Formats: sequence, structure tokens, C-alpha cells
Amino acid sequence: MTDETRLEEQVAHLTRTVDDLSEVVARQDTEIARLTRRVTMLMQREAEREVDGSGGIPLADQKPPHW
Repeated sequence: MTDETRLEEQVAHLTRTVDDLSEVVARQDTEIARLTRRVTMLMQREAEREVDGSGGIPLADQKPPHW
């Protein structure tokens, strides 16, 4: 195997690796955007729930019954 052939194989391998990683990054970007939208929606929903609240103490802030 000549040096030129070996270098061509390495370049081909590296090119495929870069392409694979690029696909992974693109999928992660899509997933992060989707999750960001969901978190934003949940935060808005919770803010609306607090505004429309019953005026009571949120369950998370209440002391357990045994206290």
C-alpha cells in the first residue's frame, strides 16, 4: 500500500466520521429545540396556573401532616 493510498483511505474515513457527527449534531439541535419549546410551554402553563391559583398554599410548600 502506497502512502498516497493510505492517506486517501484516512481522508475517506475522516470524511465519513465528520458526516456522521454532523448528522448527530443536526438531530441533537432538533431535539434541543423541541425540548426548549416544551419547557417554555410548561413554564407558561405553570405561570398561568399561579396567576389563576385558588389562593391556597401550593402543595409543594405545605408542611407534611405529621409536622
